[in-house]
Order: sequence, then C-alpha cells, then structure tokens
Amino acid sequence: MTASDRFFPRPAELAPRAARRSRSEVRARLLRLRQRSLFILQCGVGASIAWWVAKDLLHHPQPFFAPVTAVVSLGLSYGQRVRRVADVMIGVAIGVFIGDLFVHYFGSGVWQIALVAILAMSLATVMGARQLLMTQAGLQAVIVTTLIAQPGQAFSRWVDAVVGGVVALAITLVAPTAPVRRPRQRAAAVVRELSAMLRDTATSLREGDYDLASRTLARARASESMLTDLREASAEGLAVVRLSPIRRRDLPSVQVIASLLEPLDRAIRNLRVLVRRASIATWRREPVPTAYLSLLTSLAEVTDEIAGELAERRLPEASRRGLAAIAELSAVIDPSAGLSSEVMRAQIRSMVVDLLMLTGLPYEEAREYVPESMGGEGPDDPDEELSSP
Repeated sequence: MTASDRFFPRPAELAPRAARRSRSEVRARLLRLRQRSLFILQCGVGASIAWWVAKDLLHHPQPFFAPVTAVVSLGLSYGQRVRRVADVMIGVAIGVFIGDLFVHYFGSGVWQIALVAILAMSLATVMGARQLLMTQAGLQAVIVTTLIAQPGQAFSRWVDAVVGGVVALAITLVAPTAPVRRPRQRAAAVVRELSAMLRDTATSLREGDYDLASRTLARARASESMLTDLREASAEGLAVVRLSPIRRRDLPSVQVIASLLEPLDRAIRNLRVLVRRASIATWRREPVPTAYLSLLTSLAEVTDEIAGELAERRLPEASRRGLAAIAELSAVIDPSAGLSSEVMRAQIRSMVVDLLMLTGLPYEEAREYVPESMGGEGPDDPDEELSSP
C-alpha cells in the first residue's frame, strides 16, 4: 500500500472500511450502554419514587423538584457517590429554601434573581460547602425564583427537594452501583496496562524501535489518571460498604483493594523510570542483554496473571512463584550491561517487590524474595529509589 492509498483510499475500499468502523462504533456504544444500564435504571426508578412520595404521600399537586433533585443527585454522583449525593441534596435544599423564602416576601424579577443566587451560594459557603454544593445551591435558587409557585405551594418545593435527595441517598446506600466490583475492575485494568507497557518495552528494546519506546513512555506518564480513577472508585466503595446495611459484609474485600493503592503507585513510578531508560537505550542504540529482555517479558506475563486474578476477585497468591523466579534471575548481573540496562534491571527488581505486595505480602516479606545482586557491579537494594521522569 502506498502513502497515497493510505490517505486517499480507492472508492472500492471505502464501503468495507466504513462498515468496519460502523460495527466497531456500535459495539462500543452497546458496551457503554451495558456498563451504565444499572445507573440509568437507578435514575429512572429514583425519579418515579420521589414523585410518588411527594405527590401521593405528601399530596403536593406538582412536585417538580422531587424527581429533578433525585436525578441530579444520582447523575452527579458517579465517583465518590455517597459524598456527592449528600452534597447535591444539601445544595439543592438550601437553594430551594432560599428561593422560596425570597419569592414569598420579595417576589420575582431581575434584581431578585441576582440577589437570591448570591445569598444561596454565600449561605452554602458559610456552611462549609464544597464547590459542587455551592453551585447547586445557586442553581436551584435561581430556578425557584423564576418558577412562581401556585397559591398554597410556598415552601412545599423545598420539601420536594428534600424528598428527592433522600430518595437518591437511599438508592445509593441500598442499591449502590457495583461498589465492590468497580474498584477490582479498575485495579485489574491498571495492572493489565502495566503488563502491556512491559511487553511493549521489551519489544522496543529487542527491535530497536525508538518510536514504540517513546509511545510507551507517553503511556507510562499518562497512567497516573488510571490510578486516580482507582483511588476514587476505592474511596466510593469504602464509603458505600460502610454505610449500606446490605453491603457491610463486603468491607474486607474493598479494604483489600484499597491496600493495593500504595504498591500500585510505586510500581507505576518504577515503570516510568524503566521505560524512560528503555527509550534512551533505543535512541542511543545501546545493546541490552538478552537475559534482561527475558526478565521484562516474564514480568509482563506474571503481571498479566495478576490482573486476571484481581478481575476474578481472587488474591493473586499463585503469582508469587513466578515473581520469585524473576527475582532470582534479576540478581545476576551481565558484565556487558551498560548504564541503561542496569537501571532497567534495578527497576525490574523494585517492581517485583511492588507486585509481590499485590499478592498480599507485607513489604518486609516481599523484599526478602529479592536476593542481592551478584556477578558484577550493580545496585543491591531492590527498592532503591530513582527519580521518576
């Protein structure tokens, strides 16, 4: 295929290419729908329950704010859910209350809208509100000020907002969206990405592919966002299982995932240093001993096994044997190894310690698996800190 064919395909190739792209987009969208199906169901059910409580139990004729508050609270609560539901619920309640109170005494108009938004957001701030709560207070106050209440409905809208928020909070605690599964899925995804980057690093060194090494380094530097997502999912899971009566039994499982955050963070930092040296080695065309490349490949395979075990909700204890074997082999220094190769070997040894901690070992025991280097000059400490790129 020529360069012109790649950028300007023949007409006969356009239809099959468009069909493949269309099928891929449909699969991606269906997967996204499946992943969000429980969340969408919660919003629908929450809105209907909030409306039913406000209209049929409290006899409010048009409880607009009950379903709206329920959906807003659930919709803005995807990460760290319990805290954000509480934030939105309180913010909406403050805004609706201030708006109703102000309209009752001063009516609605241009200056009233400005003043009521300032008052509601100021009150929320004085109460120690975070940004989300403060914004919701101002938004709901403006809505209430512009929607004139019918006779006899003054302050009923504030009650509707409270009803919607309480319903959202109850749904979050009674039927949370996978507080146990999501942290494990995120943890498995982070470890699987580590495996992929290790494998690509080995390939770039073996083939002298500087472009692949550079792309892998960019991925390693961007991997912090995955760890941030895992931290949020873990915090959400802990909050839910501690508060939800039907999820309390899952607390130990979620705590296990939370305990993986530190070793995963260390593993990612060590990987960044390793990939950076790999990119330097390919740029300078420095030879890397075959044994060191085998260490990278073996570490990628074991890391992939760990990801699979985490995804299946199992502690990857079986991977300790493979990590121990890599630790033994990493102690042998190749006399022909240059600086970049030795830095990578040191980072492999540090990553072995990090991954052993993912299997459930405490730090002190994990270090014991990694013997001192032998056969030449090289770092003996498997956990020697190097600067992250």
